[in-house]
Amino acid sequence: MAVEIVVPQLGESVTEATIARWLKQAGDAVVADEPLVELETDKVTVEVPAPVAGVLESHAVAEGDNVSVGAVLGQIAEGAVAAKKAPATDKDEDKAEAKAKAEAPKPAPAKTEAPKPAPAAAPAQAAPRPAAVPTSPAALAAGAAPMPPAVRKLVAEHGLDPTAIPTSGRGGRLTKGDVLDYLAAGGTDIFALAQPEAERSEERVKMSRLRRRIAERLKEAQNTAAMLTTFNEVDMTAILAVRNEYKESFEKRHGVRLGFMSFFVKAAIQGLRDVPAVNAQVDGEEIVYKNYYDIGVAVGTENGLVVPIIRNAETLSLAGIEKAIGEFARKARDGKLSLSDLSGGTFTISNGGVYGSLLSTPILNPPQSGILGMHKTQVRPMAMPDGSIQARPMMYLAMSYDHRIVDGSEAVTCLVRMKESLEDPRRLMLDM
Repeated sequence: MAVEIVVPQLGESVTEATIARWLKQAGDAVVADEPLVELETDKVTVEVPAPVAGVLESHAVAEGDNVSVGAVLGQIAEGAVAAKKAPATDKDEDKAEAKAKAEAPKPAPAKTEAPKPAPAAAPAQAAPRPAAVPTSPAALAAGAAPMPPAVRKLVAEHGLDPTAIPTSGRGGRLTKGDVLDYLAAGGTDIFALAQPEAERSEERVKMSRLRRRIAERLKEAQNTAAMLTTFNEVDMTAILAVRNEYKESFEKRHGVRLGFMSFFVKAAIQGLRDVPAVNAQVDGEEIVYKNYYDIGVAVGTENGLVVPIIRNAETLSLAGIEKAIGEFARKARDGKLSLSDLSGGTFTISNGGVYGSLLSTPILNPPQSGILGMHKTQVRPMAMPDGSIQARPMMYLAMSYDHRIVDGSEAVTCLVRMKESLEDPRRLMLDM
């Protein structure tokens, strides 16, 4: 009995996918729930399992094809057993060898070549051109033997050194014939030497559905929002001290490493509480204020940037946030992020510092109204309140915001609030 393999429901508002890769080929044996094919949607890659055990009869679609929910991908012969190929015997090998010898082309008989007639005497070569009188570089530099315009153009076109060309003109002048003879005799073209012909190749690769979706959303943000970015810098001394002091005991107690991102998530929530507009979004002619904090953390993968959401982050401790981030990172590496992991979000944090970025302007993740960009921590000399100069670990912060609903003063206030919480982590513990 043939059982159809169909495209399953892919999630809210997702109706189409692309065949990324077939994991099984026609004629392969499969077991129930074994992954058969990978579908790439706008956000994640989904594996379609075998509905029954048997043999995969055929592929109804090829890799790279677009399919809709409910479309037939192929058929499985339920309960069938894959045919096994009989091993080749010595007799079969002998027959194959004999057949190959019989079909091999026979060498053609050797041909006796007729004696070739003696070559005719070579014609006398033309008398060589009288030796030209070279023009000295000093004479040329002094303008004693200027080049005519046609000669100057020819020299320039071929990138020649005029002082290296023998001259035959009156008074040691360089003629057009001199240049042409020099080129015909293999004269050096310095342009050809300076710009050798190199292999130039191109490769065209179709954009993945995820990459196309990323491009669409980024362009949507630029076309829709009145996007602006405000900058500040944070002294990381206090956070580094806390992390170095407690990282071992923190990991023993909670089973997860203490990173920087949990501090930034907590600091972002403090800023969003003080300035609710940055946690809001535009919906038509209305502004929707969110009384919860679903923080998106941008994660780079081989297929592109994804933003899993830490839901109700305000209810989580530093350990809870670190565990959530660790789980998302594992899922991203294994390609197991689900649509629910990536849906929603009220504010996003992006860490370009892990790639070495010192400063950038992050693009909004619509329909959100704010995004915080973290950057590389760099030790710089800083003027302290007491007038001293100290080397401090500093990080630039950049917060892009939708100026349609967030005023400049609100954006600056929100970012300063985040800075204050990061420079004094005790505020995070005391919720101040």
